Amino acid sequence: MRNIQEFITFSSKIEHDLEHDLEHKKLFSNPKIYSAKENLSKRWYVYFSFRNPTTGKLERMQNIYGTANFYKKKEERLEVLTSYRKNLLILLKKGYNPFQDNEKLYQELNSIKKEKVTANASIEKPLEEKSKKATPIAPKADEIPQPSIKEIPKEKVVDNDSLLIKDAFEFALNLKSKEVSKGTIYDYTRKSIHFTKWLAATNPDVKYITEISRKNIITYLNSILLKTSARNYNNYRVDLSSLFQVLKNNEHVKENFIKGIPTLKTKPEKHKRFTEEKQTEIFNYLEKEDEILFLFIKFISYSLIRPVEICRLKIKDIDLNSKTMQFKAKNSPLKTKRIPEILFKDLPDISKFDKESYLFTPTRFGNFWEATDTNRRDHFSKRFKKVVKDHFKLEEEFTIYSFRHTFIFILYNSLRKTKSPFEAKSELMLITGHKSMASLEKYLRNIDAELPGDYSKLFETNGQ
Repeated sequence: MRNIQEFITFSSKIEHDLEHDLEHKKLFSNPKIYSAKENLSKRWYVYFSFRNPTTGKLERMQNIYGTANFYKKKEERLEVLTSYRKNLLILLKKGYNPFQDNEKLYQELNSIKKEKVTANASIEKPLEEKSKKATPIAPKADEIPQPSIKEIPKEKVVDNDSLLIKDAFEFALNLKSKEVSKGTIYDYTRKSIHFTKWLAATNPDVKYITEISRKNIITYLNSILLKTSARNYNNYRVDLSSLFQVLKNNEHVKENFIKGIPTLKTKPEKHKRFTEEKQTEIFNYLEKEDEILFLFIKFISYSLIRPVEICRLKIKDIDLNSKTMQFKAKNSPLKTKRIPEILFKDLPDISKFDKESYLFTPTRFGNFWEATDTNRRDHFSKRFKKVVKDHFKLEEEFTIYSFRHTFIFILYNSLRKTKSPFEAKSELMLITGHKSMASLEKYLRNIDAELPGDYSKLFETNGQ
Protein backbone atom coordinates (compact mmCIF):
# COMPACT_ATOMS: atom_id res chain seq x y z
CA MET A 1 0.00 0.00 0.00
CA ARG A 2 1.35 3.42 -0.95
CA ASN A 3 1.76 5.71 2.08
CA ILE A 4 1.05 9.43 2.18
CA GLN A 5 4.74 10.40 2.37
CA GLU A 6 5.43 8.70 -0.97
CA PHE A 7 2.49 10.45 -2.61
CA ILE A 8 3.32 13.96 -1.41
CA THR A 9 6.96 13.79 -2.41
CA PHE A 10 5.97 12.19 -5.73
CA SER A 11 7.35 14.33 -8.51
CA SER A 12 4.36 14.40 -10.83
CA LYS A 13 3.05 17.98 -10.99
CA ILE A 14 -0.58 18.03 -12.16
CA GLU A 15 -0.89 21.37 -13.87
CA HIS A 16 -4.67 21.72 -13.95
CA ASP A 17 -6.77 22.53 -10.90
CA LEU A 18 -9.44 20.04 -9.90
CA GLU A 19 -12.85 21.53 -9.23
CA HIS A 20 -15.29 20.63 -6.48
CA ASP A 21 -15.90 16.91 -6.51
CA LEU A 22 -17.02 16.24 -2.96
CA GLU A 23 -20.66 16.15 -2.00
CA HIS A 24 -22.41 16.18 1.34
CA LYS A 25 -19.91 15.80 4.22
CA LYS A 26 -16.32 16.68 3.48
CA LEU A 27 -14.09 13.64 3.48
CA PHE A 28 -11.06 15.65 4.55
CA SER A 29 -9.93 18.95 5.97
CA ASN A 30 -7.89 21.44 4.00
CA PRO A 31 -4.17 20.71 4.51
CA LYS A 32 -2.36 23.28 6.64
CA ILE A 33 1.25 24.17 7.37
CA TYR A 34 2.59 24.03 10.94
CA SER A 35 5.57 26.40 11.24
CA ALA A 36 6.12 26.27 15.03
CA LYS A 37 5.73 30.06 15.19
CA GLU A 38 8.66 30.26 12.75
CA ASN A 39 10.99 28.55 15.24
CA LEU A 40 13.61 26.89 13.03
CA SER A 41 14.87 24.67 15.86
CA LYS A 42 11.56 22.77 15.79
CA ARG A 43 10.10 20.55 13.10
CA TRP A 44 7.71 22.07 10.54
CA TYR A 45 5.19 19.98 8.66
CA VAL A 46 1.91 19.74 6.72
CA TYR A 47 -1.08 18.23 8.52
CA PHE A 48 -4.67 17.30 7.67
CA SER A 49 -7.61 15.16 8.81
CA PHE A 50 -9.56 12.49 6.95
CA ARG A 51 -12.95 11.00 7.74
CA ASN A 52 -12.68 7.50 9.18
CA PRO A 53 -15.11 5.26 7.24
CA THR A 54 -15.81 3.22 10.37
CA THR A 55 -16.46 5.97 12.93
CA GLY A 56 -17.58 8.64 10.49
CA LYS A 57 -15.39 11.18 12.29
CA LEU A 58 -12.49 13.25 10.96
CA GLU A 59 -9.20 11.86 12.24
CA ARG A 60 -5.80 13.56 12.23
CA MET A 61 -3.46 11.82 9.81
CA GLN A 62 0.31 11.38 9.86
CA ASN A 63 2.29 14.63 9.67
CA ILE A 64 4.15 15.21 6.40
CA TYR A 65 7.74 16.36 6.91
CA GLY A 66 9.50 15.40 3.69
CA THR A 67 12.85 17.20 3.51
CA ALA A 68 11.54 20.56 4.78
CA ASN A 69 13.40 20.49 8.10
CA PHE A 70 16.79 20.12 6.47
CA TYR A 71 16.48 23.72 5.25
CA LYS A 72 17.72 26.41 7.64
CA LYS A 73 15.83 29.41 6.27
CA LYS A 74 12.12 29.91 6.86
CA GLU A 75 11.52 30.97 3.25
CA GLU A 76 13.00 27.69 1.99
CA ARG A 77 10.96 25.60 4.42
CA LEU A 78 7.76 27.40 3.50
CA GLU A 79 8.47 26.91 -0.20
CA VAL A 80 8.84 23.15 0.26
CA LEU A 81 5.85 22.79 2.59
CA THR A 82 3.65 24.95 0.36
CA SER A 83 4.45 22.57 -2.50
CA TYR A 84 3.58 19.58 -0.29
CA ARG A 85 0.32 21.21 0.83
CA LYS A 86 -0.71 21.99 -2.74
CA ASN A 87 0.11 18.48 -3.98
CA LEU A 88 -1.69 16.91 -1.03
CA LEU A 89 -4.86 18.89 -1.74
CA ILE A 90 -4.74 17.84 -5.41
CA LEU A 91 -4.25 14.20 -4.40
CA LEU A 92 -7.14 14.31 -1.93
CA LYS A 93 -9.44 15.83 -4.55
CA LYS A 94 -8.23 13.25 -7.03
CA GLY A 95 -9.39 10.49 -4.67
CA TYR A 96 -6.49 9.65 -2.34
CA ASN A 97 -7.84 7.81 0.73
CA PRO A 98 -5.45 6.90 3.58
CA PHE A 99 -7.84 4.13 4.66
CA GLN A 100 -7.67 2.36 1.29
CA ASP A 101 -5.15 0.93 -1.14
CA ASN A 102 -4.16 3.79 -3.47
CA GLU A 103 -2.10 1.78 -5.95
CA LYS A 104 -4.49 2.56 -8.83
CA LEU A 105 -4.20 6.31 -8.18
CA TYR A 106 -0.40 6.06 -7.96
CA GLN A 107 -0.25 4.32 -11.35
CA GLU A 108 -2.59 6.94 -12.84
CA LEU A 109 -0.36 9.79 -11.67
CA ASN A 110 2.73 8.00 -12.88
CA SER A 111 1.07 7.62 -16.29
CA ILE A 112 0.37 11.38 -16.39
CA LYS A 113 4.05 12.05 -15.67
CA LYS A 114 5.17 9.79 -18.53
CA GLU A 115 2.75 11.40 -20.95
CA LYS A 116 4.07 14.84 -19.97
CA VAL A 117 7.68 13.83 -20.60
CA THR A 118 6.75 12.36 -23.97
CA ALA A 119 4.83 15.51 -24.93
CA ASN A 120 7.79 17.73 -24.02
CA ALA A 121 10.13 15.57 -26.06
CA SER A 122 7.88 15.86 -29.11
CA ILE A 123 8.11 19.69 -29.18
CA GLU A 124 11.52 19.66 -30.84
CA LYS A 125 10.47 18.29 -34.25
CA PRO A 126 7.60 20.73 -35.01
CA LEU A 127 9.82 23.62 -34.01
CA GLU A 128 12.56 22.56 -36.41
CA GLU A 129 10.06 22.31 -39.27
CA LYS A 130 8.67 25.72 -38.40
CA SER A 131 12.10 27.32 -38.36
CA LYS A 132 12.73 26.34 -41.99
CA LYS A 133 9.95 28.62 -43.25
CA ALA A 134 10.78 32.21 -44.14
CA THR A 135 7.90 33.76 -42.20
CA PRO A 136 5.97 32.35 -39.28
CA ILE A 137 2.36 31.38 -39.89
CA ALA A 138 -0.10 33.37 -37.81
CA PRO A 139 -1.96 31.17 -35.33
CA LYS A 140 -5.62 30.47 -35.86
CA ALA A 141 -8.14 31.99 -33.52
CA ASP A 142 -8.77 28.73 -31.71
CA GLU A 143 -5.05 27.95 -31.31
CA ILE A 144 -2.96 28.85 -28.29
CA PRO A 145 -0.40 31.49 -29.32
CA GLN A 146 3.11 30.09 -29.39
CA PRO A 147 6.21 32.09 -28.43
CA SER A 148 8.93 32.60 -31.02
CA ILE A 149 11.36 29.78 -31.62
CA LYS A 150 14.20 31.63 -29.89
CA GLU A 151 12.16 31.83 -26.69
CA ILE A 152 11.64 28.10 -26.47
CA PRO A 153 14.58 26.14 -24.96
CA LYS A 154 15.43 22.97 -26.76
CA GLU A 155 13.93 20.04 -24.84
CA LYS A 156 16.00 16.96 -24.20
CA VAL A 157 14.57 13.56 -24.93
CA VAL A 158 14.81 11.56 -21.72
CA ASP A 159 13.76 8.13 -20.62
CA ASN A 160 10.10 8.15 -19.61
CA ASP A 161 11.03 6.36 -16.38
CA SER A 162 13.73 8.86 -15.43
CA LEU A 163 13.23 10.63 -12.11
CA LEU A 164 13.62 14.32 -11.49
CA ILE A 165 16.84 14.93 -9.56
CA LYS A 166 15.11 16.00 -6.35
CA ASP A 167 12.79 12.97 -6.42
CA ALA A 168 15.67 10.60 -7.16
CA PHE A 169 17.58 11.78 -4.09
CA GLU A 170 14.46 11.53 -1.93
CA PHE A 171 13.98 7.97 -3.14
CA ALA A 172 17.59 7.08 -2.28
CA LEU A 173 17.39 8.81 1.12
CA ASN A 174 14.22 6.93 2.07
CA LEU A 175 15.94 3.61 1.41
CA LYS A 176 19.18 4.66 3.08
CA SER A 177 17.27 5.72 6.23
CA LYS A 178 16.62 2.03 6.88
CA GLU A 179 20.34 1.26 6.92
CA VAL A 180 22.16 4.14 8.59
CA SER A 181 21.78 6.48 11.56
CA LYS A 182 19.77 9.72 11.60
CA GLY A 183 23.02 11.68 11.74
CA THR A 184 24.28 10.02 8.58
CA ILE A 185 20.96 10.63 6.80
CA TYR A 186 21.20 14.28 7.85
CA ASP A 187 24.66 14.50 6.23
CA TYR A 188 23.45 12.73 3.07
CA THR A 189 20.46 15.07 2.80
CA ARG A 190 22.48 18.21 3.41
CA LYS A 191 25.01 17.27 0.74
CA SER A 192 22.38 16.21 -1.81
CA ILE A 193 20.54 19.53 -1.34
CA HIS A 194 23.79 21.45 -1.74
CA PHE A 195 24.62 19.56 -4.93
CA THR A 196 21.09 20.03 -6.32
CA LYS A 197 21.25 23.80 -5.73
CA TRP A 198 24.69 24.01 -7.32
CA LEU A 199 23.49 22.04 -10.35
CA ALA A 200 20.42 24.24 -10.76
CA ALA A 201 22.63 27.35 -10.70
CA THR A 202 25.34 26.08 -13.04
CA ASN A 203 23.42 23.66 -15.30
CA PRO A 204 19.75 24.70 -15.26
CA ASP A 205 18.96 22.51 -18.27
CA VAL A 206 19.81 19.34 -16.31
CA LYS A 207 16.52 18.24 -14.76
CA TYR A 208 16.58 14.46 -14.59
CA ILE A 209 18.89 12.17 -12.65
CA THR A 210 19.94 10.34 -15.83
CA GLU A 211 21.16 13.63 -17.34
CA ILE A 212 23.83 14.13 -14.68
CA SER A 213 27.24 13.43 -16.18
CA ARG A 214 30.57 12.43 -14.69
CA LYS A 215 31.87 15.86 -15.67
CA ASN A 216 29.08 17.51 -13.65
CA ILE A 217 30.17 15.61 -10.55
CA ILE A 218 33.88 16.32 -11.07
CA THR A 219 33.22 20.05 -11.59
CA TYR A 220 31.09 20.14 -8.44
CA LEU A 221 33.67 18.32 -6.31
CA ASN A 222 36.39 20.64 -7.60
CA SER A 223 34.29 23.63 -6.47
CA ILE A 224 34.15 22.06 -2.98
CA LEU A 225 37.92 21.58 -3.03
CA LEU A 226 38.62 25.17 -4.05
CA LYS A 227 36.32 26.61 -1.38
CA THR A 228 37.19 24.25 1.50
CA SER A 229 39.62 21.32 1.64
CA ALA A 230 40.56 17.92 0.24
CA ARG A 231 38.94 16.33 3.29
CA ASN A 232 35.59 17.93 2.45
CA TYR A 233 36.03 16.94 -1.20
CA ASN A 234 36.40 13.30 -0.14
CA ASN A 235 33.44 13.50 2.28
CA TYR A 236 31.11 14.88 -0.40
CA ARG A 237 32.37 12.31 -2.89
CA VAL A 238 31.66 9.39 -0.53
CA ASP A 239 28.16 10.55 0.47
CA LEU A 240 27.00 11.32 -3.07
CA SER A 241 28.44 8.01 -4.25
CA SER A 242 26.38 6.17 -1.61
CA LEU A 243 23.17 7.76 -2.91
CA PHE A 244 24.05 7.10 -6.56
CA GLN A 245 24.79 3.47 -5.69
CA VAL A 246 21.25 3.10 -4.32
CA LEU A 247 19.89 4.59 -7.54
CA LYS A 248 22.02 2.21 -9.63
CA ASN A 249 20.91 -0.79 -7.56
CA ASN A 250 17.31 0.19 -8.25
CA GLU A 251 17.95 0.84 -11.97
CA HIS A 252 17.30 4.58 -11.87
CA VAL A 253 20.79 5.27 -13.25
CA LYS A 254 22.91 2.99 -15.42
CA GLU A 255 26.19 3.62 -13.64
CA ASN A 256 27.59 5.03 -10.40
CA PHE A 257 30.53 6.83 -12.02
CA ILE A 258 31.39 8.59 -8.74
CA LYS A 259 33.05 5.37 -7.57
CA GLY A 260 35.59 5.83 -10.36
CA ILE A 261 36.51 9.36 -9.30
CA PRO A 262 39.69 9.07 -7.21
CA THR A 263 39.93 10.34 -3.65
CA LEU A 264 42.46 13.03 -2.77
CA LYS A 265 45.33 12.77 -0.34
CA THR A 266 44.69 14.71 2.86
CA LYS A 267 46.87 15.95 5.64
CA PRO A 268 45.90 14.25 8.90
CA GLU A 269 44.56 16.62 11.53
CA LYS A 270 47.11 17.30 14.22
CA HIS A 271 45.89 18.13 17.70
CA LYS A 272 48.78 19.43 19.78
CA ARG A 273 49.17 18.36 23.38
CA PHE A 274 49.11 21.03 26.07
CA THR A 275 52.05 21.44 28.39
CA GLU A 276 51.33 20.75 32.05
CA GLU A 277 51.62 24.47 32.83
CA LYS A 278 49.23 25.53 30.05
CA GLN A 279 46.68 22.84 30.94
CA THR A 280 46.69 23.96 34.59
CA GLU A 281 46.34 27.58 33.55
CA ILE A 282 43.33 26.78 31.36
CA PHE A 283 41.62 24.75 34.10
CA ASN A 284 42.07 27.56 36.64
CA TYR A 285 40.58 30.04 34.17
CA LEU A 286 37.60 27.83 33.26
CA GLU A 287 36.75 27.18 36.89
CA LYS A 288 35.80 30.85 37.21
CA GLU A 289 34.70 31.58 33.65
CA ASP A 290 32.48 28.71 32.37
CA GLU A 291 31.49 25.80 34.60
CA ILE A 292 29.60 23.94 31.84
CA LEU A 293 32.53 24.01 29.41
CA PHE A 294 34.89 23.18 32.29
CA LEU A 295 33.02 19.97 33.18
CA PHE A 296 32.72 19.11 29.47
CA ILE A 297 36.51 19.32 29.12
CA LYS A 298 36.97 17.29 32.32
CA PHE A 299 34.93 14.49 30.72
CA ILE A 300 37.32 14.55 27.75
CA SER A 301 40.36 14.67 30.03
CA TYR A 302 39.46 12.16 32.75
CA SER A 303 37.08 9.73 31.04
CA LEU A 304 38.93 10.05 27.70
CA ILE A 305 35.77 9.89 25.61
CA ARG A 306 35.29 11.97 22.47
CA PRO A 307 33.36 15.27 22.40
CA VAL A 308 30.53 13.88 20.26
CA GLU A 309 30.15 10.94 22.68
CA ILE A 310 29.83 13.35 25.60
CA CYS A 311 27.14 15.27 23.70
CA ARG A 312 25.08 12.06 23.48
CA LEU A 313 25.03 11.51 27.26
CA LYS A 314 21.60 11.64 28.85
CA ILE A 315 20.91 11.55 32.58
CA LYS A 316 19.59 7.97 32.26
CA ASP A 317 23.00 6.91 30.85
CA ILE A 318 24.79 7.63 34.14
CA ASP A 319 24.64 5.04 36.94
CA LEU A 320 25.50 6.75 40.21
CA ASN A 321 25.68 3.47 42.14
CA SER A 322 28.24 1.74 39.94
CA LYS A 323 29.85 5.03 38.86
CA THR A 324 29.61 4.07 35.21
CA MET A 325 28.13 5.57 32.04
CA GLN A 326 26.88 4.14 28.77
CA PHE A 327 27.03 5.86 25.40
CA LYS A 328 27.19 5.27 21.65
CA ALA A 329 30.88 5.20 20.77
CA LYS A 330 32.69 5.66 17.48
CA ASN A 331 33.42 1.96 17.07
CA SER A 332 30.51 0.29 18.91
CA PRO A 333 26.74 0.80 19.27
CA LEU A 334 26.88 0.88 23.08
CA LYS A 335 29.92 1.27 25.31
CA THR A 336 30.20 1.24 29.10
CA LYS A 337 32.96 3.19 30.85
CA ARG A 338 33.86 3.82 34.45
CA ILE A 339 33.63 7.36 35.78
CA PRO A 340 36.85 7.93 37.74
CA GLU A 341 36.51 9.47 41.20
CA ILE A 342 38.40 12.60 40.10
CA LEU A 343 35.52 13.26 37.66
CA PHE A 344 32.65 11.75 39.65
CA LYS A 345 33.06 14.18 42.55
CA ASP A 346 32.57 17.12 40.17
CA LEU A 347 29.25 15.90 38.75
CA PRO A 348 26.22 18.08 39.59
CA ASP A 349 23.34 16.55 41.55
CA ILE A 350 21.61 14.74 38.70
CA SER A 351 19.11 12.80 40.86
CA LYS A 352 16.35 15.39 40.27
CA PHE A 353 16.92 15.83 36.54
CA ASP A 354 14.60 14.32 33.94
CA LYS A 355 16.07 10.97 32.85
CA GLU A 356 15.57 11.82 29.18
CA SER A 357 17.34 15.18 29.37
CA TYR A 358 20.92 15.71 28.23
CA LEU A 359 23.70 16.15 30.77
CA PHE A 360 25.27 18.94 28.68
CA THR A 361 23.31 21.75 27.05
CA PRO A 362 24.29 25.35 26.23
CA THR A 363 22.71 26.93 29.33
CA ARG A 364 22.58 24.34 32.11
CA PHE A 365 23.06 20.71 33.08
CA GLY A 366 20.17 18.28 32.68
CA ASN A 367 18.10 20.03 30.04
CA PHE A 368 16.42 19.21 26.73
CA TRP A 369 18.21 20.23 23.55
CA GLU A 370 16.72 19.60 20.11
CA ALA A 371 19.76 19.36 17.85
CA THR A 372 21.84 16.77 16.02
CA ASP A 373 24.95 15.20 17.58
CA THR A 374 27.09 17.11 15.09
CA ASN A 375 25.51 20.46 15.98
CA ARG A 376 25.92 19.78 19.71
CA ARG A 377 29.58 18.93 19.23
CA ASP A 378 30.11 22.01 17.05
CA HIS A 379 28.55 24.19 19.74
CA PHE A 380 31.15 23.15 22.31
CA SER A 381 34.00 23.37 19.79
CA LYS A 382 33.01 26.95 18.97
CA ARG A 383 32.51 27.69 22.67
CA PHE A 384 36.02 26.44 23.39
CA LYS A 385 37.42 28.70 20.68
CA LYS A 386 35.58 31.74 22.01
CA VAL A 387 36.16 31.17 25.73
CA VAL A 388 39.61 29.54 25.77
CA LYS A 389 41.40 29.63 22.43
CA ASP A 390 40.87 33.32 21.72
CA HIS A 391 41.58 34.30 25.31
CA PHE A 392 44.91 32.44 25.49
CA LYS A 393 45.73 33.16 21.83
CA LEU A 394 46.37 29.48 21.16
CA GLU A 395 47.67 28.20 17.83
CA GLU A 396 45.32 26.53 15.33
CA GLU A 397 46.52 23.02 16.26
CA PHE A 398 45.25 23.37 19.84
CA THR A 399 41.65 22.13 19.89
CA ILE A 400 39.19 20.83 22.44
CA TYR A 401 40.33 17.35 21.36
CA SER A 402 43.86 18.21 22.48
CA PHE A 403 42.83 17.49 26.08
CA ARG A 404 42.31 13.82 25.25
CA HIS A 405 45.83 13.58 23.82
CA THR A 406 47.27 15.48 26.77
CA PHE A 407 45.77 13.24 29.44
CA ILE A 408 46.51 9.97 27.62
CA PHE A 409 50.10 11.17 27.43
CA ILE A 410 50.05 11.85 31.20
CA LEU A 411 48.50 8.45 31.96
CA TYR A 412 50.95 6.49 29.84
CA ASN A 413 54.02 8.16 31.26
CA SER A 414 52.69 7.71 34.79
CA LEU A 415 52.19 3.97 34.16
CA ARG A 416 55.67 3.66 32.63
CA LYS A 417 57.29 4.74 35.89
CA THR A 418 56.53 1.34 37.40
CA LYS A 419 55.58 -0.89 34.47
CA SER A 420 57.13 -2.23 31.26
CA PRO A 421 55.90 -0.80 27.93
CA PHE A 422 53.67 -3.84 27.33
CA GLU A 423 52.20 -3.74 30.86
CA ALA A 424 51.58 0.01 30.62
CA LYS A 425 49.87 -0.32 27.23
CA SER A 426 47.74 -3.24 28.40
CA GLU A 427 46.38 -1.24 31.34
CA LEU A 428 46.02 1.92 29.28
CA MET A 429 44.05 0.04 26.62
CA LEU A 430 41.30 -0.69 29.18
CA ILE A 431 41.07 3.00 30.03
CA THR A 432 41.13 4.49 26.52
CA GLY A 433 38.86 1.87 24.95
CA HIS A 434 41.10 1.04 21.98
CA LYS A 435 40.06 -2.30 20.50
CA SER A 436 43.54 -3.62 19.75
CA MET A 437 47.09 -3.17 20.94
CA ALA A 438 48.12 -2.22 17.40
CA SER A 439 45.64 0.65 17.24
CA LEU A 440 46.73 1.91 20.68
CA GLU A 441 50.41 1.75 19.72
CA LYS A 442 49.71 3.70 16.53
CA TYR A 443 47.84 6.31 18.56
CA LEU A 444 50.69 6.63 21.08
CA ARG A 445 53.18 7.08 18.25
CA ASN A 446 51.03 9.84 16.73
CA ILE A 447 51.01 11.82 19.98
CA ASP A 448 54.69 11.05 20.74
CA ALA A 449 53.70 9.51 24.06
CA GLU A 450 57.04 7.85 24.74
CA LEU A 451 60.35 9.59 24.17
CA PRO A 452 63.76 8.01 24.65
CA GLY A 453 66.04 9.06 27.49
CA ASP A 454 69.11 11.16 26.89
CA TYR A 455 71.24 9.26 24.36
CA SER A 456 74.24 11.62 24.30
CA LYS A 457 76.60 8.88 25.47
CA LEU A 458 75.88 6.90 22.33
CA PHE A 459 77.71 9.56 20.33
CA GLU A 460 80.82 9.30 22.48
CA THR A 461 83.73 7.38 20.92
CA ASN A 462 86.66 5.65 22.60
CA GLY A 463 89.36 8.00 23.70
CA GLN A 464 87.15 11.08 23.76
